[in-house]
Amino acid sequence: MHLQSLSMKINGKIAVVTGAGSGIGRALALALSKEGARLALNDFNKQTLEETGALVEEQGGEAPLLVDFDVADHKKMHAFAEQVASHFGQVDIMINNAGVALGKVTAEDVEYEDFEWIMGINFWGMVYGSKAFLPFLKARTEASLVNISSLFGLIGIAYQAPYCTTKFAIRGFTESLRMEMLDLSPQVCVTSVHPGGIKTKIARSARVVGSATKKESEQLVNKFEQSFMKTTAEEAARVILKGIKKKKGQVIIGNDAKIPSLIARVLPSRYINIIGKAMKRSGI
Repeated sequence: MHLQSLSMKINGKIAVVTGAGSGIGRALALALSKEGARLALNDFNKQTLEETGALVEEQGGEAPLLVDFDVADHKKMHAFAEQVASHFGQVDIMINNAGVALGKVTAEDVEYEDFEWIMGINFWGMVYGSKAFLPFLKARTEASLVNISSLFGLIGIAYQAPYCTTKFAIRGFTESLRMEMLDLSPQVCVTSVHPGGIKTKIARSARVVGSATKKESEQLVNKFEQSFMKTTAEEAARVILKGIKKKKGQVIIGNDAKIPSLIARVLPSRYINIIGKAMKRSGI
């Protein structure tokens, strides 16, 4: 029987989650712990990371290993991987979740510094996490590597070229790596995750760029949250864990992601006009 057809149990596994201080990352940490996983968690924000650790313990989980650092630093990521392996003796699940966003800005106007910043965290952080943990995952009889992309890794969207670039890049890297693992190490399941609008702070904490004022940015975020952020982080985590257990290669979360991605597949040359008009009508 092909290894990828088997289901994976979470209980007893060692799971790593980056960006675990809030949003989907925190929800994943709590869901994994509830199912019996032992955790190693990362976030750039030490305070929110410790809050997540406390929540894990409050619900009866073992105290996680907490390491705060910027995932855009490949040396710290590799040191983290060694620390996790040394602390637990193994690594079974790695979820590259850490991510940031930029405010509304044209591809022409975005500063290189801002483009490089978002690439460093969203894309390079995922690459560093994948490469740092792969040797430990390959040492297991079954393992899971999960990279969080986005709906905007399936479709392009106006005024978010940098963010879309990172998320398309995550998808491309992950799908290529999945094909390699199926050939070389089929016990490692590689999964790309594409959430639609999730109720997290990512839009509200986006870096303000371009000519928009802070007030204008806040108004835009309010519209975006009201119109598109429908799915809770807890529901997103539930769907991701289901995908891990079933060893899926791709997980799409929410109808707001499934429907646009379907339109893009069926009408690849027309979806930009269709979705672009819908975005204009919404005022986003």
